[in-house]
Amino acid sequence: MPAELDRLDLKILDRLQIDATESSNEIAERVGLSQSPCWRRIQRLKEDGYVRETVAILDREKFGESMFIFAQLKMSRLSDTERERFISAVNATPEILEAYTLFGEMDVMLKVLAPNIAWYQNFTFRTLLRLPGVEDVRSTATLSELKWTHRLPLPSAPT
Repeated sequence: MPAELDRLDLKILDRLQIDATESSNEIAERVGLSQSPCWRRIQRLKEDGYVRETVAILDREKFGESMFIFAQLKMSRLSDTERERFISAVNATPEILEAYTLFGEMDVMLKVLAPNIAWYQNFTFRTLLRLPGVEDVRSTATLSELKWTHRLPLPSAPT
């Protein structure tokens, strides 16, 4: 844990992860601070980059049926320019929610939001296999979501 974060900072960060719409006064009450020092801490945590963004988390089920598919990509050796083109293409594809490089047999893993398997089959041929350097795609379709969170487990601070 970075030395500059104390117990109150961690409590504030946890509250922001739970509900970032709470006012600094509400957060102050929950963490045991007065409003002004709490507000200053929140501002410092934002300025120091501990809070990257404040967003609304949408309920994907409200938009119709969908499923997550994890696509593992085998890549050819890419030049720096090709690698940048690949990353740009992945970032420009809204259905790709997350992307990770991997150790092991496959090189990249993508988390794709798909309305159904037929759509994903077309997506594989029209998008994934056309990304720079992609040689092979292996996919795993999810049946259900057992756990989902955006909340990071924060370390405990010394008291």
